[in-house]
Parts: sequence; structure tokens; C-alpha cells
Amino acid sequence: MRLIRLGFLLSAGLLAGFVEAREYRYSDAHLHYVDFFQESAGMDVLLQRMDEAGVDHVMFSGIPVAKKWHEDEPKRPRYYAGDDAAAYWYSATDVLIAHAYKQVPEAQRYRFHPFLSGFNPNDKNSDSHIRRMLELDPGLWQGIGEIFTRHDDLTSLIEGSTPRANNEAMTRVYHLAAEYDLPVMLHSNITSKRERNPLYLQEIEEPLRNHPHVRFIWAHAGTSMEIHRHQEKLDFLFDTLARMLESYPNLYVDLSWTMLRPYLTDKHGKPDPKWVELVGRYPDRFMIGSDVVGRFDSMGECMQGFDRFLDALPEDVAHKVARDNFLSILPRKVQKSLPTSR
Repeated sequence: MRLIRLGFLLSAGLLAGFVEAREYRYSDAHLHYVDFFQESAGMDVLLQRMDEAGVDHVMFSGIPVAKKWHEDEPKRPRYYAGDDAAAYWYSATDVLIAHAYKQVPEAQRYRFHPFLSGFNPNDKNSDSHIRRMLELDPGLWQGIGEIFTRHDDLTSLIEGSTPRANNEAMTRVYHLAAEYDLPVMLHSNITSKRERNPLYLQEIEEPLRNHPHVRFIWAHAGTSMEIHRHQEKLDFLFDTLARMLESYPNLYVDLSWTMLRPYLTDKHGKPDPKWVELVGRYPDRFMIGSDVVGRFDSMGECMQGFDRFLDALPEDVAHKVARDNFLSILPRKVQKSLPTSR
């Protein structure tokens, strides 16, 4: 009898756990439709992978640079780090994004949120170029980015001088973003590969302070896989980010893949209580993304990889981080146009 009762209790416990299991819908807040050669698996594949992964919305961007296949290289590289050939700023990436968006069936377009990225962050003409693009397709563009500034070895491969998030050219872009109510996604590494201090922090902190009316999305919270190859974990990141979130209400954090480990979870997938508490303290300021580049088969794995961390959050906060926070930073007129039931 005791065994029967124990079995019943175990079954009831498992059933309760099953009933309480959460199901998430996602917004992929960091997606590149094309790769570093401006090629893509295509919209049909992307829509299929979104549906399979439970992704309702995507940040829909190009890649602002193209990788050169150098005359002296016998084999075409597969990635920007595949060889030492340069990369160069490529404005046509936005033409590709606009074209792909217009191929989407009209009933599905609300799921795609095009961000404009094809400009040189060192060129003080860039704000004029962005304005032209906005005027060519009124209402199409919903954000600016991902803007490449400090970006590991890619920075040194791009022809021209190193871009900074706090230079004069970018200041002009931020003024334009405020004028058009556009969020800005910045890739601005917090440090270099070997410095164990926030070497480049002021480059992101100055725009946050000087442009309080611009909503900034900090890609990967300033981290990168290349930094982690040289120093596994930035010990100063948590305290720095906590201070910045308190100081700058216009800062939003993209937690895409380089943040999942070693910060949000350990190698076994166990959530870090410090990061759980921080996200819970600022429930509207974090979002997740896959950072897929032109190929979309890993989208589901990337997005669902956050589930254990999301499960550690209060349920309402988890759904905000998984889906709603990204939508909340889009232009106000876009938010008003989104279907209320979705």
C-alpha cells in the first residue's frame, strides 16, 4: 500500500510539474538575414524556421560589411575570419533587406522589423545616407543597426580607421535616430581580447549619457566569443552592467549567444542567481536573440537555449525577456500597428 501511495505521489508531482511547464513565444532581437558575403538561405527558409522555433518576431538586418575574396586566395573564405583579406563597408545590404521584406506575404510582414545598417560609422555623411534611405521607403525601417564599432579582429580587417561608438559621425546618427524615434543596436566591445578591465567602456557610455532620448540596444552587453577565447569570463562585467542599467534608463541589453555562457548559465546550463536577480530587477531592459548570419537552421536551438534561464525568472518577466521587450523598443507607431492578439 505504501508503494502504491508513493507511486501516486510521484505521479502527481510529475503531472504538476508538467502542467506548470512554461511555453515561450520569442522575438529574435538579433538576426542577420545575410552573411558576410551578402548571401542568404532565403525568406522561405527563414519563415519556416521561425514557425518551427516559436519565433513570432525578428529584428531583420543585413551585415554592414562584405568580406573580400582576395586575388591571392585560392579558396573563397567561409567567414570574415577565414583568412586575412579585408572587409569593406557595403551599403547595398539594406537594399537586400528591403527587397526581402517586400517579398514577404503582407499578412506576415508584421513579424519582420527591418533595421538599417549599411553605412560607415566613421563617415560624417552617414546620417545623410540614412535619411535618404528612410525617405526612399517611408515607414519601412524600424531601427538602426547592428552597427559595427569595436568588434574584435573584424575591426582590424575593415578597410579604413577603427570606428568608435562615440565619434562625431555617430553623434549625427544618434540625432537622426531620435528624430525618427528609431532604436539603435550597437556592437561596441567593452574591452580588448587581453585587457582585464573595461578598456573601451567610455565609447558606449558617452552616447548613453549624451543622447538620453535614443533607445540603445547593446549587442551582447559588449562581450564577444573572441574575447572569451582569450579570457574566459569578464569578472567586471556584472557590476559594470548593473551600474549602467541604474544610470541610463535608455540602455537595453541584447543577451544573444555570447552572454548565455559563461554569464547567464554555467556549462551545465544552471542559471546564475546573480544574473537572474539583475534581469528581474530590470524586467523591461533585456532581450534575447540568435545572432544567426544568413543561415537559419540553428535558430530554434539558439532561442530555446535560453529556456532554463527564463524558467528561473518570474513568469511575467520571462515572457517579457523572451518576446515582449524587443517589441517595446520599436518606434511607437510600429507598436500601435502590431496585432493585439499576437
